[in-house]
Amino acid sequence: MAKVTYNGQIVDTDADTSLLEALLAQGCEIPNSCRAGACQSCLMQATKGEIPAQAQAGLKETLKAQGYLLACRCYPHQDMEVRLPVSGAVRIPVTVIEEDMLATDVKRVRVRPEADFVYRPGQYVTLWCDARLGRSYSLASVPGRDDHLEMHIKLVPDGRMSRWVHEHLHVGDRLLLQGPAGNCFYVPGAPQQNLLLAGTGTGLAPLYGIAKDALRAGHQGDIYLLHGAPEPSGLYLREELSALARAHENFRYISCVLVSDGPLPEGIQLGAIDELALGVAPSLAGWKIYLCGVPQLVNQLRKKIFLAGARINDIYADPFLSVADARKAAA
Repeated sequence: MAKVTYNGQIVDTDADTSLLEALLAQGCEIPNSCRAGACQSCLMQATKGEIPAQAQAGLKETLKAQGYLLACRCYPHQDMEVRLPVSGAVRIPVTVIEEDMLATDVKRVRVRPEADFVYRPGQYVTLWCDARLGRSYSLASVPGRDDHLEMHIKLVPDGRMSRWVHEHLHVGDRLLLQGPAGNCFYVPGAPQQNLLLAGTGTGLAPLYGIAKDALRAGHQGDIYLLHGAPEPSGLYLREELSALARAHENFRYISCVLVSDGPLPEGIQLGAIDELALGVAPSLAGWKIYLCGVPQLVNQLRKKIFLAGARINDIYADPFLSVADARKAAA
């Protein structure tokens, strides 16, 4: 059993209890969201003691060198002293410059960082409305092309952050941003390789960014972007994506829905996104794949696409985890 000191309070931990769980159990207010090591909202800094390697998995080398760790993945094996990050050390201020509705439950938010911010389209960031409440959202913007960061935020039932964004966030508001993180982004170097991008709901955001980045880099292989939703109202950016397809011969945009009460608008197909993905080519061998959406869909697609010939190393995915789902996964 190790003892952890936080804000002058000594907390006992054991091999089966994460640092985050131990601190929360003692009434300490520690920011957290996914509890699975993805969102990095439970970032803390060790000022004394050895940090377990798994507690720094996925962090930038600069953060590791400064003793930062993910409390949800930290299982101390010796006494430690920890603290929350110093204000401004890992979060930068941003200003909301634009907001609009892309669908009845999807709000586009564009923010401008007040400091240099290096990222790749498709990565995700954590947006904080205050010191305790933050959630992760993927980036649809492209550096060098856009002077802002773009996020698509879906209104989640009982979602504290998404409801606040939809009901209270306005142009001119200042927030804090942390990140970026994630490995789902375009990497130049194989311009002839075919790309398949498939996602549902706001999983379109990172795919949109990746597609624009690839086209901007002069990618020459075929690029298929598949976007699915339960019904037509869940599809958005159709005009923008159709225009992108008209402007680039190698870019193809396909949208689909599972159900429809009447005739479908032109360009929307009826069917599951996995069926469409597997119908893109007789074999997906040699293709690079990007998948975004809820974990169950991403995991199913990853397996089917692997069986269709794609190498596992060519399949990139950042599943979208709700707070509730992530906590179940981490339990």
